[in-house]
Amino acid sequence: MITLIDLLMIVVGTIFVAGFGIVAGLCIFGIDRKFAAHMQARIGPPIRQPFIDVMKLLCKDSVIPENAVPSIFNWAPVVALASSIVILLYLPLGSIMPVLGGLSGGYGDLILVMYLLTVPALAMVAGGFASGSPYATVGSQREMVTMMAYEFPLAVVIIAIAWRLSMAGMAEPFSLATIAGLTTGVPIWGVVGPVGILGCIILMVVLAWVTPAEVSRVPCDTPEAETELCGGLLVEYSGRNLAMFYLAQAVKTVAMASLAVAIFLPWNISWYVAMPAPAAVVVDFIFYLVKVVVVVFFSVSLIRVSMARFRINHLVTIYWGYLAGLGIIGLLLIMLDAFIKGGIVI
Repeated sequence: MITLIDLLMIVVGTIFVAGFGIVAGLCIFGIDRKFAAHMQARIGPPIRQPFIDVMKLLCKDSVIPENAVPSIFNWAPVVALASSIVILLYLPLGSIMPVLGGLSGGYGDLILVMYLLTVPALAMVAGGFASGSPYATVGSQREMVTMMAYEFPLAVVIIAIAWRLSMAGMAEPFSLATIAGLTTGVPIWGVVGPVGILGCIILMVVLAWVTPAEVSRVPCDTPEAETELCGGLLVEYSGRNLAMFYLAQAVKTVAMASLAVAIFLPWNISWYVAMPAPAAVVVDFIFYLVKVVVVVFFSVSLIRVSMARFRINHLVTIYWGYLAGLGIIGLLLIMLDAFIKGGIVI
């Protein structure tokens, strides 16, 4: 039973997380562009450039194409941004518990996050089809193919981690608070043995490669492909609608990085250094932001600078073939680790 105080806390927490997601996402975009520029021996734009871009777009009118379906065309960016923010409500931020993590009892938070991660992409697909542009139609078709490609490796990673925690006897293994060690104090690395550690490293690599596909960054930006499709599914978007899609992508980037941090880099400084509770929250939150930047650097910036765009058929082969196979190997190693630690001889 949700009390009035609980409802008020959820509202306040939602406002805070929404503001944090937007600001942090735009900062991450600016930092990512700085990383890429320095790796290419350029100065690059200032970190505040994404804020300038969004403000400029918000000051412009949204042009609706003549052949578009106006209702879907206008609501798609709203749904994309709102769903991206909702994802963050189920993710821990440092030692701060998820805002909505307790509503389901924590039983299926991770599964719900997996479904929510598809909503912004589906909103972009719907908006692309509704725009009436042939470029956007091709981009939407590519986006659907890309989604089918990367969802399987992502599911393998999540199921493997949750299954191993379940085998370790932890309650609510699909709760992100449990996975991040906020309720147990034991992350996945404290559960597995040497074989399981190897499996977790493999799964971490798979998740790092899923991230650029989830956030439509090079080399997985095939649905947009400015040099081929003139922007793809966003080719007809402008003004405030384009700004909302831009913000949705920024927030989703923070959400994907936060998911990786919660699963594979969950440690907090307050676990090892005694400090007052308010100071612990602040220090852990700052440390969480550092971890998010590190994840974005290795899973977005480094990959997009070092590689060219995949062709759509190559993308499917890579994710359904190589990464899915690598994820299954990691899953098998984690299963083997569970049998070994359980004293079962194979």
